[in-house]
Amino acid sequence: MIWKFPPDDARKREEMVKSQIERRGVRDAQVLEAMRTVPREAFVERSDSEYAFYDGPLSIGYGQTISQPYIVAYMTEMLAIRSTDRVLEVGTGSGYQTAVLAELAAEVYTIEIVDALSLRAQELLRAQGYSNIRFRAGDGSLGWPEEAPFDAIMVTAAPDKAPERVIAQLADGGRMIAPVGSHEQYLELITRTHGTVERRSLIGVRFVPMTGRIQKGEP
Repeated sequence: MIWKFPPDDARKREEMVKSQIERRGVRDAQVLEAMRTVPREAFVERSDSEYAFYDGPLSIGYGQTISQPYIVAYMTEMLAIRSTDRVLEVGTGSGYQTAVLAELAAEVYTIEIVDALSLRAQELLRAQGYSNIRFRAGDGSLGWPEEAPFDAIMVTAAPDKAPERVIAQLADGGRMIAPVGSHEQYLELITRTHGTVERRSLIGVRFVPMTGRIQKGEP
């Protein structure tokens, strides 16, 4: 994508990448470039614009947040997205992570349970020229079965455990990353290889809980 930024914002984004992301070990050049390119300042609430490059999450309303820049970059790097990949995102939120994924993947399918957030993200991302994103307002714990399988899946809200319905939508060789847990959360990387699902625990995190059927204990 081609963006035109105020020079000061571009400088702040570059500093964000160097001090918050590269310094903590994210090395994938394409992920770092996506983090430099996507204007984080466009995805925060206007009242929080001075904190757009803050090293932490920010509220976006409706009990939801825009994730810490480092966590966005780390989760993206762990998915090892290729330019031909079809990616499912569970939890559109502000649309910031969606944009980062869209910089790297062929197609992004993103689901948001809060209608107002989905509409706001659609308007923002389309206005910024993204044409490789498809949107759905609905319960992300069900995934997007009619478009499955996906090469990569990212979950941006925390269930107690990764939803099996979504794991089942991974392609062979696919990768999925999700925050899991209630009081103590960690990122879980799930891979499917020749029909076998493997799980790997990564770093501790703090995400808002996943809502919908899975929160109610429904299958």
